[in-house]
Amino acid sequence: MQNAQRFDRAEVVRTLHTRYENVYGGAATVYGAPGRVNLIGEHTDYNDGFVMPAAIDMWTYAAVGPRPDRLLRVYSENFQASVDIALGKIAPGKTGHWSDYVRGVAGVLEAHGHTLRGANLVIQGNVPLGSGLSSSAAIEVATAFALLGNSGLQVDRTSIARMCQQAENEYTGTPCGIMDQFVSCHGKEGHGLMLDCRSLDYHLFPLPPAVCLLICNTMVKHELANSEYAARRRECQEGVRILGGVLPGIRALRDVGLEDLERYKGLLTPVVFKRCRHVISENGRVQEAAAALQRADIDGFGRFMAESHRSLREDYEVSCRELDIMVNIAQEQPEIHGARMTGGGFGGCTINLVEAATAEEVRQRIALGYEAETGIKPETYLCRASQGAEQATH
Repeated sequence: MQNAQRFDRAEVVRTLHTRYENVYGGAATVYGAPGRVNLIGEHTDYNDGFVMPAAIDMWTYAAVGPRPDRLLRVYSENFQASVDIALGKIAPGKTGHWSDYVRGVAGVLEAHGHTLRGANLVIQGNVPLGSGLSSSAAIEVATAFALLGNSGLQVDRTSIARMCQQAENEYTGTPCGIMDQFVSCHGKEGHGLMLDCRSLDYHLFPLPPAVCLLICNTMVKHELANSEYAARRRECQEGVRILGGVLPGIRALRDVGLEDLERYKGLLTPVVFKRCRHVISENGRVQEAAAALQRADIDGFGRFMAESHRSLREDYEVSCRELDIMVNIAQEQPEIHGARMTGGGFGGCTINLVEAATAEEVRQRIALGYEAETGIKPETYLCRASQGAEQATH
């Protein structure tokens, strides 16, 4: 079992200033952006629905200073490598290099009319790569804040989130929604963020200070994840197409109620019906979970998490043996208020709401239990809901 490396934020900022001075000379300004975990609301984003992520206290930082030319010179502390990017020659497309995220953000910012000044950058982060905690959004948002700040440009946070999403779509080939970048920009310490993925309206809901976030990485990612994700999207679209014939004006499953779904069940195949039922019921769960947080009912929130996992397992069929084992072990712990898979499914992580006073002991019990049952040593991360992107001080 392993806990994520915990960065002292003030120390990391001091280190980045020193590294920048050693690599480039001169002073730098440091900007940071957090990763995220989704508390509830899975596979609803591409159906114009509701999600409730939280920014987490794992961050990516970018130290930046101006250059006299139109070049970005980027050094990654994590990869111990550097790359040069000519601002006038950026074009969409994936290379598979870690710098695609930086290149993409710069390219999209310029494509939207934000002329950037050349910059030297040092980038460092502790969001675990490939864990489903959105290290990609963290580097995108930190880079955007750094490049805009270095160029003296003011852009609102929602626009930054949109452009970072576009960068990931066009420069890394990942067809992600806007949730990750949005909460990395708009997160608030100690709060979950309920986002309407259609309007981008959002509301912040307080998490009890006595509860922290325990993220458990199953360490598996089954090969069928990408193809099955695409299949689920097609099945949802098929549901909208068929239901649109009897429910004029619907644009997405967001616009369909459970009563309407049951009424016209006979028009749908059993599989498409189950996919629709998950999305429609999950949208309702997100809103009910938000109401539970508003009245400080963390156990009620946990019940909606359990219902979400059941629906993802049985109706959307995106869970797997390892995720179910991890969730089952967590649900047996009396200090856990709620547990569910988080992310696209077929492996990846679970999210658990755990009493902070006993979180370390519970973390170890879950990790040992999972390893005993699967033979796989998981990674586990204890987190708090964090502030969104900001300029760092030292």
